[in-house]
Parts: sequence; C-alpha cells; structure tokens
Amino acid sequence: MIIETNGLFAILILIADIYAIFNVVPSRKPLGVKAAWIAAIIFLPIAGLIAWALFGPRQPKIS
Repeated sequence: MIIETNGLFAILILIADIYAIFNVVPSRKPLGVKAAWIAAIIFLPIAGLIAWALFGPRQPKIS
C-alpha cells in the first residue's frame, strides 16, 4: 500500500513538474532565467516546483 501511494505521489509530482516547465518555456523572461527555473525544477523536483509556484509565475497587473 505504501509503495502504491509513493508511486502515485511521484506521478503527481512529475505531472506538476512538466506543467511548470511548459509554463516557463513560453514566458517573456530572459533565456538565463528560464534555464535556471527549468534546471531547478528538473534537479530539485519538489523544492523547485514549490519555488516556481511561489516566485515564478506573475499575474498581469490590472490598471
């Protein structure tokens, strides 16, 4: 049962990481910033995903 739960958690993290990477690529950020986010997401899957969710995507300001 624990193995199945861990496997499900790993799949959910993988899906979330792929989603984050696909959102980083078309962003208007400089190439170096994109590369840094993608590297963080790939090499630190959970921490990189959390950091990207907190600091990466910006909502447009309504003026």
